Amino acid sequence: MELGGNAPLIVFDDADLDTAVEGTLVAKMRNMGESCCAANRIFVHISIAEEFASRLAARMAALKVGPGTEPGTDVGPLIDIAGRSKAHDLVRDAVKRGATVLTGGELPEGPGCFYPPTVLTDIAPESAIIDTEIFGPVAALRTFDDEDEAIAAANDTEFGLAAYLFTQNLDRALRVAERLESGMIGLNTGLVSNPAAPFGGIKQSGLGREGGRVGIDEFLEYKYIAVPVGA
Repeated sequence: MELGGNAPLIVFDDADLDTAVEGTLVAKMRNMGESCCAANRIFVHISIAEEFASRLAARMAALKVGPGTEPGTDVGPLIDIAGRSKAHDLVRDAVKRGATVLTGGELPEGPGCFYPPTVLTDIAPESAIIDTEIFGPVAALRTFDDEDEAIAAANDTEFGLAAYLFTQNLDRALRVAERLESGMIGLNTGLVSNPAAPFGGIKQSGLGREGGRVGIDEFLEYKYIAVPVGA
């Protein structure tokens, strides 16, 4: 029973930036961001935040928005007008509270439910976008100074479906992964879904798993037979 997510994505100062940017693009833009596993809150170490934001904004701005029937289209429409309005309202609220728009953030002219890939920085803690599942092509970036701060911010949600982290330090990767309150974690990748792996979350993100050997248990009833010793 999958009940939504508010996936954090953490980029540490020792991350390979090329890998981190491309991984973030995948984690954020799957199905135009309309994915329960989509990266919703992106935390970047302050020492690399400016360069990371610049690179991500350039990649997002280069994506072509339009109908999927048109050649070269990268980003199609959102599910409906309500979905587009929700994404735009979250952007406007963040900007009103001091966020900076690096790309996107404006409603396009013409028919349809299209919304441009958007990158925001300087997100204020009280912004609605922090606690709300965006479900759209909006990347909200915040900074952190140390590992404990990043983990605390990532876990500061009632949801726990997917999480992502980028680092070249294996010890850090395993240490952080153990502390993240999430049912699925992508290490140096923006794609966690795999039919061979158990899919599901913790906290308010669901109950049980599907996929992989673990998922088979959800379709079984176990029978226990007690046999006395010597019987």
